[in-house]
Amino acid sequence: MTQFAKETLPISLEEEMRRSYLDYAMSVIVGRALPDARDGLKPVHRRVLFAMHELNNDWNRPYKKSARIVGDVIGKYHPHGDSAVYDTIVRMAQDFSLRHMLVDGQGNFGSVDGDNAAAMRYTEIRLSKIAHEMLADIDKETVNFGPNYDGSEKEPLVLPSRLPNLLVNGSSGIAVGMATNIPPHNLNEVVDACLHLLKHPEATIDELMEIIPAPDFPTAGIIYGVTGVKDGYRTGRGRVVMRAKCHFEDIDRGQRQSIIVDELPYQVNKKTLQERIAELVHEKKIEGISHIQDESDKSGMRLVIELKRGEVPEVVLNNLYKQTQLQDTFGINMVALIDGQPRLCNLRELIQVFLEHRREVVTRRTVFNLRKARERGHVLEGLAVALANIDDFIRIIRESPTPPVAKAELMSRPWDSALVREMLTRSRADGGTINADDYRPDGLEKAFGMGSDGLYRLSETQAQEILQMRLQRLTGLEQDKIVAEY
Repeated sequence: MTQFAKETLPISLEEEMRRSYLDYAMSVIVGRALPDARDGLKPVHRRVLFAMHELNNDWNRPYKKSARIVGDVIGKYHPHGDSAVYDTIVRMAQDFSLRHMLVDGQGNFGSVDGDNAAAMRYTEIRLSKIAHEMLADIDKETVNFGPNYDGSEKEPLVLPSRLPNLLVNGSSGIAVGMATNIPPHNLNEVVDACLHLLKHPEATIDELMEIIPAPDFPTAGIIYGVTGVKDGYRTGRGRVVMRAKCHFEDIDRGQRQSIIVDELPYQVNKKTLQERIAELVHEKKIEGISHIQDESDKSGMRLVIELKRGEVPEVVLNNLYKQTQLQDTFGINMVALIDGQPRLCNLRELIQVFLEHRREVVTRRTVFNLRKARERGHVLEGLAVALANIDDFIRIIRESPTPPVAKAELMSRPWDSALVREMLTRSRADGGTINADDYRPDGLEKAFGMGSDGLYRLSETQAQEILQMRLQRLTGLEQDKIVAEY
């Protein structure tokens, strides 16, 4: 039987609508539509790449079926439709959509003509080399993790990302009450700008614009004027006028000419463009065109527009620029999430956010590596103590009735530490003063390790490692290896 609330509280419809709609808007803004300024990814892209990383679906491993990846993503991290996840994967595998593809695809992933990709059961994918670099060091506590939608898994809140992906590949999305449209750029130019700002923290936007003069679209084309580009870099909002790259060729033994389209503006559908030109010719809004034919192949794009005898190709081309997508506009709107809040950013701010992120990642990686090195060094010190006092260790272990008793006996007495002192001395390449505390793992009690009396007291970790040590490690060669590793 349906249970009803025992008490009904009257509330203002206006307040409820405002609160609920704001919650919905922020959910779309933060969780769906806008990229994080640090790694340049929306949650679904980040989850796809992380799921592929967890499956060892790396650039140097065999391809896996796209359906396998989609299943993992929606089952573990992204509780939404499989078609949305697959569409995301397809776009990351298209060389005409991303400046540097994040997914290496095998099979039909669509075309610039607007052809659909093959179904996910047919295509195969793996991480690209650049995506591998975006995930590098993720297992070294470089970024924070959070629970997934049901709390059964952990997922990264941001990727370490060695490259400034937001500027390199750009991003576009429509949220609630706001949108983003960031153009892609040349990787070399963006890296040079990052290095310049790193070396010259007071660098201005104008200095950075000398290094990054304009966007660099995957479909190439020609940027017509940079005034709108500079506005976008300075304020976060501007416009890029793009034109197709064309040249002229003689046909019919020089009696007629044709316009050859070699490159299209970004995100222009070639098939739709061809149909639009034919429609304008049919409606007599464009004069002088006799035939249009697509001769594109694997070697590149080639859209042939044949002209009637006596037509001036420059005049026809200018008319095409005016009435078709041979000239198009990309509206710059550089909105991204910074500290979980949407912000309109200029070029310098986006680079600065990335550099701060990398500084934090490198710091956390260094702390992680130092902790692991100290923990490993601690174990090696214990093994060195065992090898230096091998006869006493073997006697204690043989005379002990159980492993816990043997462990307790090894920990209860101090040991000669001459070999450990030698290892510590060799580890200081600068010949500085040896301080054993510099090598102590975090959290190790003062009672263990090298004492002020020059004797060594084993910790529980070291005693356990000694008891699990194989007999072959008692050889002189193994002792040399321990000293060398330390």
